[in-house]
Amino acid sequence: MTWRAWVLSLLLAFFSVLMVRITIPYVSLDTDVAFLRIKQWIIGNEVWRVSFFVHVFTSLFLLVAGFTQFFHPLRAPWKTIHRRVGSGYVIVLLGFAGPAGFVMSLYANGGWLSQTAFTLLSVLWMYTTARAYRTARQRRWSEHGQWMVRSFALTLSALTLRAWKFLLVLFFHPHPMDAYQLVAWLGWVPNLLLAEWLIRQGLTQRWLPRKEAAKIN
Repeated sequence: MTWRAWVLSLLLAFFSVLMVRITIPYVSLDTDVAFLRIKQWIIGNEVWRVSFFVHVFTSLFLLVAGFTQFFHPLRAPWKTIHRRVGSGYVIVLLGFAGPAGFVMSLYANGGWLSQTAFTLLSVLWMYTTARAYRTARQRRWSEHGQWMVRSFALTLSALTLRAWKFLLVLFFHPHPMDAYQLVAWLGWVPNLLLAEWLIRQGLTQRWLPRKEAAKIN
């Protein structure tokens, strides 16, 4: 593998371990651990509780599955696997993680500011993924790649939200709720802006099938 492939592999391993560590406390389905300790006011709502666990467990799959869609050493030799994992990504996101995230967003801590941020995130997450699926079905590979970049940028908010929270607390020591309201937006807006920049710079073309990339060039 090239050095880029090794770097991406290490990033995948790091993010996977990070998400596993975040997810482990919830495996027992205990409702008084980690993040759930500050959600006791809503934990009795069965719809919210089920949505939370669905969202947590499916997001781990989406991070790994989404990564493989852009990892060329996996895409090139195993196109069938690429398509099947991509289909799984779409099904899990649109059928489970996205709707569950939407339910959770309606009850987010931090009032309307956080609720608006997470609601927009969940709606855009499902919308970009649906567009990626539609353009793939129409074999419009250039647009498909662009929509997948947007979708995965929003998927990565599961990690960037926590990174921003860590940095804010480390350097500025804000009130916990103020920090939460900020990261509700910082977790995904910069991701989407970066995705748009990559698309406009034409950097997403490297993820296209060779024939399609040749047509554009």
